[in-house]
Amino acid sequence: MSDSATTPPPEFAAALESLRAATPRAELRVSEIAAPSSLAPWAVALAADLIPGRHAEDSDLGTGRFVLLHDPSEPESWGGRFRVVCFAQAPLETDIGVDPFLADVAWSWLVDALDARGARYVAASGTVTKILSTGYGELARQGDGAELELRASWTPLDAEIAPHVEGWSELLCMLAGLPPSSEGVTALPRRRRRG
Repeated sequence: MSDSATTPPPEFAAALESLRAATPRAELRVSEIAAPSSLAPWAVALAADLIPGRHAEDSDLGTGRFVLLHDPSEPESWGGRFRVVCFAQAPLETDIGVDPFLADVAWSWLVDALDARGARYVAASGTVTKILSTGYGELARQGDGAELELRASWTPLDAEIAPHVEGWSELLCMLAGLPPSSEGVTALPRRRRRG
């Protein structure tokens, strides 16, 4: 929270209760971290990382952040009193990273994961970035690599934040190559570790 010495407004207190009652995917280690203090009068933040050894041997790790902002003055750019800002990142195999539809698929996973959990929101926006790299010199033995990063924000319509956290956790697992927990969603092909 931005100001722990002050009692939060009832709406933010309800949102905190919902957020803390969320059930993220079991493959993730989720913890509350320090929230940015300059973006809103009230904020809470979560960090998540895939738990090593909890996923298949050929999956790569992923990481993410989820920040819930609350401003009773309803900033015009938010379209409400709450705003979620999230980040999810995972390494990919290079051949998957060059797929021209990868960004569209990643964004649709976020929207589908939120919708499947009944998250109520408006004003979704974000970016999906594909990063391709090649090592040289001392890093040449790393070879080629790719990474996918999704940054998004949206405005929850009420204090029921658990569906938003659960949707974000689903997205993070899917970007890391784990099978979806929802029916009707297709995962990226499994990745193999370089030997």
